[in-house]
Amino acid sequence: MQKITPFLWFNNQAEEAMQLYVSIFKNSKIIDLQRAPEGTPNLSGGAVMSGTFQLEGQQYHAFNGGAYFQFTPAVSLFVNCETQEEVDTYWQKLTADGGEAGRCGWLKDKFGLSWQIIPKHLGQMLQDPDRARSGRAMEAMMGMSKIDIKALQKAFDGN
Repeated sequence: MQKITPFLWFNNQAEEAMQLYVSIFKNSKIIDLQRAPEGTPNLSGGAVMSGTFQLEGQQYHAFNGGAYFQFTPAVSLFVNCETQEEVDTYWQKLTADGGEAGRCGWLKDKFGLSWQIIPKHLGQMLQDPDRARSGRAMEAMMGMSKIDIKALQKAFDGN
């Protein structure tokens, strides 16, 4: 068992969220579901109260706690992508059915959870010792919603 596990509070969509997330990411699964007993506030008996799931080896806990708390962009899940195809796939699947595109590779899924869909190339460009090159990459990124690797590379190269 990992020592620290992110805990995600949902209104009443924990099971739906877990199913969506494990369908998107490889090497992912729902590990355990705890069902609510009769009389549980805000949940009917037998509904999922909480669950543990794994995305790419990282374990998470999801909880149906009611509408008391909402997700904010202050906490997001960072997805390190190798290719534009990966960026495009995750972006499309996580913004589907009510998700919301943000800026600079950020999005909110239909549950309000923030994600950063970021190609590893971006970090390499932004950390380049040539400040002019890294600055052009930063400026290009600031104008993007979903990150476009070719456009970043073009800006980085000064084309």
